[in-house]
Amino acid sequence: MKKKVFVGMSGGVDSSVTAHLLKKQGYEVVGMTMKVFPGNKCNNGLTESEMIIENARKVCKDLNIEFVAVDLIEEFNDKVVDYFMNEYVNGRTPNPCVQCNKYIKFDVFLKKALELGADYIATGHYSKVNKIEDRYLIYRGDDERKDQSYMFYNLQQHQLKHVLMPCGDYTKSQIREIAKEIGLEVHNKKDSEEICFIPDNNHGRFILENYKGNIQEGEFVDKNGKVLGKHKGLMYYTIGQRKGLGIALGKPSFVIDIIPSKNQVVIGDEEEIFKRELIAKDFNFIPFDKLENKMKVEAKIRYAAKPSPATIEVFDGNKLKVIFDEPQRAITKGQSVVFYLENLLLGGGIIDSIL
Repeated sequence: MKKKVFVGMSGGVDSSVTAHLLKKQGYEVVGMTMKVFPGNKCNNGLTESEMIIENARKVCKDLNIEFVAVDLIEEFNDKVVDYFMNEYVNGRTPNPCVQCNKYIKFDVFLKKALELGADYIATGHYSKVNKIEDRYLIYRGDDERKDQSYMFYNLQQHQLKHVLMPCGDYTKSQIREIAKEIGLEVHNKKDSEEICFIPDNNHGRFILENYKGNIQEGEFVDKNGKVLGKHKGLMYYTIGQRKGLGIALGKPSFVIDIIPSKNQVVIGDEEEIFKRELIAKDFNFIPFDKLENKMKVEAKIRYAAKPSPATIEVFDGNKLKVIFDEPQRAITKGQSVVFYLENLLLGGGIIDSIL
C-alpha cells in the first residue's frame, strides 16, 4: 500500500512543491491547511485566513490531490497568541514560530492527520529529517540562507518518526524552478516574512488591541537606577533596541535590560549589550535524551544569528548554562538558544536569564 502523507499547505511555493515532490515519489498525498487566525477582510470579501485556505485548495486542485482544512483557531490562540502577548507584556521577546511548531504543527496538526489515516505529515521547511540507527535526527537544509532547522529543536522522537521535509534537499531557487516547470502560479509568489497573525508586523498595535490585561507605562532608568524618562509599556522594547525609544539623551542609547518586577526599561551604551553567558530553560535534545557532561557546540541566540562556539552544561538540575567563547550582541530573554554540531541540530531551550 502507498504511504499516506498530509502536507501542511499554505498556498505558497514551498508547501506546493513539497506536495508535488512527494506525489512524484509515490506517496498518497493530501493537502491539509490549518485555520489558525481569522484575519482582516481582503478586497474580495474573504478574510486573510479564508484566502490562505482558498489558495491552498486551488494548488491542490492543480496538483490533483485531495484537500482538507482544519479549524485550530482555539488551540492556536491558547498556545501561540496568548503566549506571545503575555511574554511581551512581561518584558520578554518570544519566537511564536517555535511555539507553534511545538504545540500546533507537530502536535495538534500531527494528531489530526494521524486520526485521518496519515502515515506522515510533511512541511515546506528547509531542513532535513533522517533516521540514523535508532534515532530520528534533524539537519540543516542544503540552502544555508533558507535553513529553518532552528525552529525544530523542541521536536520529540515520537513526532519526528512521522515528519518529512523534502525541501531540505533543494535550494529556494530550485524549488521555484520546479514550481515554474509544473505550471504552478505560485512559482514567483513572494516569501512571507512577517508573523502570520500580525500581517502588518506591528506587534505593539496587535497587543494593544487584543491583550485582556492592563498595559502600564513605566520608567526608563540607567544601570544605577536613575530615572531618565517614561516608557509606554514593556511590550514595545527589546534588548539591543535603539530606534523608537522615544527618549533623547544626547548620545546613542540602547535597551540593555528590562526589569518586569519594577516595570523598568534600562538604557545604556552599546558595549553593555554584549554578554557571554546565559541560562536556558525548557530545553530539549534530539540525538540523545540528556546531557551528561559539558559539551562544545555552535550556538545561535536567535533565528537570524550566526552560530558561535560555546560550551553548554546542565545548571541547577533543570536548566542549561551556555558560555560563549566570544561576547554575543543582545542576548534576549524569551528567544531560543539553539545548538549544533556542524549541520546536526542538537537541541535548544528558551533564554531565561543573562549572566
